[in-house]
Amino acid sequence: MDVIVAGDRPELLAARAALGIGGGYAGSPGRSLALVPTMGALHEGHRSLIRLGREHSDHVAVSIFVNPLQFGPGEDFSRYPRTFDADLEVCSAEGVSMVFAPAADEMYLPDRQVGVTSGQMGTVVEGAFRPGHFDGVLTVVLKLFNLVQPDVAVFGQKDAQQLALIRRMVADLNLPITIAGAPTVREPDGLALSSRNRYLSAADRVTALALSEALREGARKSRPKDILHAAHAVLDEAAAADPPLVLDYLSLVDPATFTAVTDHHQGEAVLAVAAKVGSTRLIDNVVLTLAL
Repeated sequence: MDVIVAGDRPELLAARAALGIGGGYAGSPGRSLALVPTMGALHEGHRSLIRLGREHSDHVAVSIFVNPLQFGPGEDFSRYPRTFDADLEVCSAEGVSMVFAPAADEMYLPDRQVGVTSGQMGTVVEGAFRPGHFDGVLTVVLKLFNLVQPDVAVFGQKDAQQLALIRRMVADLNLPITIAGAPTVREPDGLALSSRNRYLSAADRVTALALSEALREGARKSRPKDILHAAHAVLDEAAAADPPLVLDYLSLVDPATFTAVTDHHQGEAVLAVAAKVGSTRLIDNVVLTLAL
């Protein structure tokens, strides 16, 4: 079956009916639906999300929408890659049943006033460097949930704080959706897959490899101070490279709150990093298990 492309709510409803999907947040009998929200420029990481969605549901829908609310002043909204035809080819190859590709005026009223606030967790780590970013993410994700009404939604672990906040929103707002997290997919050299990797020059890319290397070095240690020290050593060396790595943050945090762990933390922790190389800002993380 060809991929059905929908651009508004009536077309979504028609697509659901054509696919035999139950009506409204699993509210009536029918085939189940997984949603993979994206901003397009699909790569192997997105393919892994689609495949996980297929494991959970009868049909997979992919949304493609470059969300203006999650970009701050001076960020790369205008140059964010838009590759719709190539994205459709990826979706077709991966067995996606439906693509939802709304225009901005379909998602937001001109005088939009109400949105989702990400709370304290949305103001730390990544949120401290991108104020309002997670408010924009949660607002668009909730709107996509309400429009597409999936049974399952799939997100990548590479955006660990985003994943944690979406899970918290689902819990706080009693949304009848299962959130599935997929492992980070990496390129052969270790760089986490990102649509922004295409901006990196050959020299930029060499420097950018310090992010994943720092995480690997940190993961070899067991105590929070040692983990951060080992990771910082790699990043400090990259800061002297040409081009240099400009660090935003390196944080070891509790995955439930994204607050810094104590020296006596036991259990899971997320070692998260964000930095700019040239004009490209990249993020990465690894999940660790700490024991005294």
